Amino acid sequence: MDGELVWKGNMLFEGACDITGHKVLFDAHPQSGGNDIAATPMEHLLLAVAACTAIDVITILRKMKQELTAYRIEIHGERHPEHPRRFTEVTITHYLQGNNLDPKAVEKAVKLSDEKYCSASRRCGCRRSALGVRD
Repeated sequence: MDGELVWKGNMLFEGACDITGHKVLFDAHPQSGGNDIAATPMEHLLLAVAACTAIDVITILRKMKQELTAYRIEIHGERHPEHPRRFTEVTITHYLQGNNLDPKAVEKAVKLSDEKYCSASRRCGCRRSALGVRD
């Protein structure tokens, strides 16, 4: 995978990778000189972890013939107070609804994402805190 990031002025950047070519904007907080036009790189990173695990979970549940009707993730990241301000802990909470959704299948799908498939979460010291399953 290759990507390119182009400075658009001030603290605004536009990036794209060669796989899809979709463009993504990055900005800094106004107190850091940004324009508050787009998410910060760390916000993108946190949401990328949520999206990565969500895509895994949906893919696995579909293979298990589970019918989802709603899915939401809450993700919380704690950061080191000094530079480099990396994530020191990331907590992911999954909320799923479906028709006759099997809680054991959901738990297995999340565990497989956590332990085997989600390469983004493996880089961030993530831990799953809770599951919410409703019919």
